[in-house]
Amino acid sequence: MLAAVNTIMNRREWAMLVTLSVLWGGSFFFAEIALESLPPLTIVTLRVGLAAITLWLVVLALKLPIPNSPPIWIAFLTMGLLNNVLPFSLIVWGQSQISSGLAAILNATAPLFGVIVAGILLRDESATPLKITGVVVGFAGVIVMMDLSSIATSSLLAQLAILAAALSYACASVYGRRFKATGLNPILVAAGQVTGATLLLLPIALWVDGNDPYANVPAQVWAAIISLAMFSTAAAYILYFKLLASAGATNILLVTLLVPVSAILLGWLFLEESLQTPHIIGMAMIALGLSAIDGRLWRRASET
Repeated sequence: MLAAVNTIMNRREWAMLVTLSVLWGGSFFFAEIALESLPPLTIVTLRVGLAAITLWLVVLALKLPIPNSPPIWIAFLTMGLLNNVLPFSLIVWGQSQISSGLAAILNATAPLFGVIVAGILLRDESATPLKITGVVVGFAGVIVMMDLSSIATSSLLAQLAILAAALSYACASVYGRRFKATGLNPILVAAGQVTGATLLLLPIALWVDGNDPYANVPAQVWAAIISLAMFSTAAAYILYFKLLASAGATNILLVTLLVPVSAILLGWLFLEESLQTPHIIGMAMIALGLSAIDGRLWRRASET
């Protein structure tokens, strides 16, 4: 039985959500820099591997008890697959074909998938008519942003990969609710998740990419990888699991509405990226859809 959550976030939870959005928004920026010298699977493996080392050092420093239950570690592996291996790999590969800003916007569909998945699987996060309306409007925004004329090109495939990553995030947010009942410290859950992801990714990355990618990597790429691991992964997932336990699967996915803002600003400031009018219109439609999913502004408007 899953513990009940708050359906409306308080100020502290919103502050955590905004902080999380900045950390995850930076991940698109750091990945874009890393792609200059490293292939996607290598980037993702380094990201989760270094994050795992960082988090286990924190666990040891805080003297937290390390779980030894096989079901818990199976849950860590499953969470690592859904929340790291699949979405990270799909997003980084997608970014090799499209801009970081567009990737972040497409990733903002995660709450839309979350409404559907949580509505089916979680009794306390059922899909209301307003949430369903938000899903419809949000998906319409995705269609506006996508270039359907490029249906046979890698650009469209990259966009579909980002959408698949968003679906995986939605499944992970629902699956991750089970960790609240275990009473595990969020740092332990974060460490277990990225460790599971590392165990799954490392042999695949070595088989696909080999050892060659690590030769002659410039300093700025290593700096981006370290930042990606420590800030956008290790620190971010501590916040993620704290927020997931209190605010629930649907609310935590609202972070992806805020992520494109920081991702777009960083891409514009440092990577000379630009967005086209359809991207901006689509993002506005996704924002409208997510505001309907959150519901508070709509309820206030109906009360006045």
